[in-house]
Amino acid sequence: MAKKRSEPADPIDFETALKELEGLVEKMEQGDLNLEASLAAFERGIQLTRTCQDALTQAEQKVEHLVKQGEQEQLAPFDSDET
Repeated sequence: MAKKRSEPADPIDFETALKELEGLVEKMEQGDLNLEASLAAFERGIQLTRTCQDALTQAEQKVEHLVKQGEQEQLAPFDSDET
């Protein structure tokens, strides 16, 4: 039974995934890849795109959470008698 190719065991960071994705796009744009290599590059590109999108989504959620925390802190009453 053939083993299905899945996501890499060790997740890669955003910058590494983006750099690899840019390299794949460049190779594909050159038009020197045969059909099988193009399909493999496209498949890997989709995986990398998902990795990058997930990282961006997580970063966006973290920023939103931090901004909300900051807004709550700003709305806290100020006690001028404390010294």
